Formats: sequence, C-alpha cells, structure tokens
Amino acid sequence: MPPRLPGPQGLRSLTLCLRPAVASPAQALQPLIQTANISQKEKKRKMKQDPYGWAQAQQRKAVNVKRQAELQAQRDAAWGDPVKGITTPFVESFDSAGQASVSPPKVGPDGQLVEEPKPLPTSPHLRNYLLNKDEFDSAIQYAEHILKPIKAEDRSTADPEKEDEEAREHAARHAKAVAALERIAKLEHGGAKDRKHANIRRCIETFGRHITDQSLERPTPPLARGVEPKPQPVRAGPDTGSSEVQIAILTSKIRALSKALEGHGGNRDKNNKRSLRRLCHKRQRLLRYMERKERGSGRWHHMLETLGLTPATWKGQITL
Repeated sequence: MPPRLPGPQGLRSLTLCLRPAVASPAQALQPLIQTANISQKEKKRKMKQDPYGWAQAQQRKAVNVKRQAELQAQRDAAWGDPVKGITTPFVESFDSAGQASVSPPKVGPDGQLVEEPKPLPTSPHLRNYLLNKDEFDSAIQYAEHILKPIKAEDRSTADPEKEDEEAREHAARHAKAVAALERIAKLEHGGAKDRKHANIRRCIETFGRHITDQSLERPTPPLARGVEPKPQPVRAGPDTGSSEVQIAILTSKIRALSKALEGHGGNRDKNNKRSLRRLCHKRQRLLRYMERKERGSGRWHHMLETLGLTPATWKGQITL
C-alpha cells in the first residue's frame, strides 16, 4: 500500500480561472474593467519594435489631451462663477447706478492699460431722493411760477424800472437755486443707499412684466400642443414682485457686497460674508423656481443674457 503524503488544505480550492476574485454579490454584476496602462518594459519594447507607430500613437494622445483641456476650459467658462456669474455691461452699470456712460479703464499692477473702457447702458432720467427728471423739472417750473414777482395792476402808477430790477433779481436767484438743486439731486453725489434705490428702479424698468410683455417677442414659455393660452390679467401698475425683478435686485446687492468684501479688510468682515451667502442662496432658490416655470421663455433668456447668470448660480452647491 503506497504511503499517504499529507498536502496543504488550500489545494482543494485551487482554480485555474484568471478572472479576479469576486468580493461581494453586488460586484459580481459589474463588468470586468481592464485598464490600458502598460509597463515601462512593454513601452520600451514597442518603441524598439515599431518606433514610427509609437510616435504616431503619442501624437494622437497629445492631440486628444489638448482637445480635452480645451473642452474643459470651455465648460468651466460656461459654468461661470456662483456669485458673480459673467459680468455684463448692465451689471457693471450697477456701480454708478446707470450714470456713467463708459466703464472705468482697468490698469495692471505695472500701470499698463489692461482693458479699454466699454460703453455701458445709462439711465440719465434718474435723480437722487427717488426723483426722476420729469418730477424735478415740473417742481422747478412750479417754484419759478409761484415766486415770480407780481406786477402792479394799475399800470399808470407802476414803475417799469423797479419791475425790471425785480425780474432780474428773481431770475438770478432762480438760476442759483436751480444750480444748487441740480447738485443736490445729482445721483453721482449720493451714497451707497441712494445708488441701491436707483438700481432697484432700473431693475423694475428693465425686467418688469409691464414692460417685457410688450417688448419681448415671446415672453411666456411655449405651451404643449392642443393647450389654449390663458388670458393674462391687466396690470394696474409697475411690476415689482416678479421673479426676474427680484433676481435682478438681488444681483445688484450681491455685486455691491462682493466689491466691498474684495476691498481692504474684507476677509475679516464676517457680517457681510454671511449677508452675501444669504443673498446668493435666496437668488438660487428664485432661479430654480423660475427655471421650472419660465424655462424657454423670452423672460428667462432676457434675464440670463442681461444679468450674465450662469448655471453655477442656481445649480450645485454655492461656496464663497
């Protein structure tokens, strides 16, 4: 009888299958992934065996890597900044409340001109203290009328020289008063709060549906086939509560806060950082709501193009 030789117990489970071992039933349903990486020895062998084919492969790889980098740069540019988006002329005009006709020139650290001034949309009819040009002019005309010297009814006892002197004095006083009122009501001499109120009025005039319903070609989103459009109610006054108006107002506030935080000591301003974060998330909620309700409409495209809003402002997580 031949002797029994003891062998290792692990030989019973020996298998000749070269596939990797399955760790769990969930991984068993996944396809086998093979990488295309080769060793340094294999690279040298291929380079020696077919140097022309190896050079062509390296060229194709370099072109592919370059194209992927270009596409990624385009995606990053289209994604934009979650706070600022893309700076448009209308957003840049928030800094002067629509009073500057061109943007300030950008100068580099060495004093060289980096970017030429660009034309900006203006609102010359706006005045300080919530006034506009028509109200200001009508108030001046009324003041001139009520302060005008009264001529004597009896022309026989009237003194023409005295009346002419009073008229000249009145005209001089009126000219001085108009110049003083022009300086007081000029929006360039106002503060940040005055510019904020002026920008709110500009947003209402630009994005209010009492204006866009007549100016835009297709203001409402497209309807499904066979669905009749509902009659729109007649607006009694300026539209101040629509989503696009509120988004534009929040964008003007966000730009003012972000510029303040970029200044000296802005990294230590915890209060303004918290306010900026709250405004960005509030705008994000309104943009998500408007995307559900107005996507594809003229209002949606007009708002995105004018304010320079990118998907980063309403998609994903906003980090400052």
